[in-house]
Amino acid sequence: MSEGNDLKVLVVDDDFRVAGLHAAYVDAVPGFVALPPVHDVRTVPRVVAETRPDLLLLDVYLPHGSGLDLLRELDVDAFVLSAAVEGPAVRTALRRGALAYLVKPFEERMLAERLRSYARYRRLLAADVLDQAAIDRARRVLLAGGEEAAPSSGAATEQAVLAAVSAAEDELSVVEVAEAVGISRATAQRYLSQLAQAGLIRLGLRYGLRGRPEHRYGAVR
Repeated sequence: MSEGNDLKVLVVDDDFRVAGLHAAYVDAVPGFVALPPVHDVRTVPRVVAETRPDLLLLDVYLPHGSGLDLLRELDVDAFVLSAAVEGPAVRTALRRGALAYLVKPFEERMLAERLRSYARYRRLLAADVLDQAAIDRARRVLLAGGEEAAPSSGAATEQAVLAAVSAAEDELSVVEVAEAVGISRATAQRYLSQLAQAGLIRLGLRYGLRGRPEHRYGAVR
């Protein structure tokens, strides 16, 4: 996502230190920007109306109210980040639409992976009309929580591979992608497979005069 189109994230947590830490985690993920955190649950509806965040990061136990009540009241995507591990609290959060539930404290990597999965989920559901395969793929990407994503150390390579395929007018072979990005064929194949599985590029076949059909990769239009 280019600058200016970053997904806006609002952290709701009464602990100023924790809220600032989670906002910093958000800002470290490309494509996301943290809004000033909110510490009083009573002001959240007003702040949401004014800032129009794409995603909320909600604690459950808050002074003057509950993050679970906000899930029911607000029409905004949300993750729950909480130390609450009671079954009823978790079930209520998921029943009311929480897209992820992270138990505090957690490593920065865990939230980053969830955010990257959320960005993929948003891209997959951006079309005006969706078929069943696209809906199922978006759900898998979201629930994977980063398991389908490339390792963070290879994020730049993954983005380079995606950019090469997206910029091409025609479908590319593995060899052509490897040459365009400057990586080995095996590395190109690994990232192409991950991107195709996540639904960010499409996989096709080209049949020649003999031998096996060749895999070709194209942009999702």
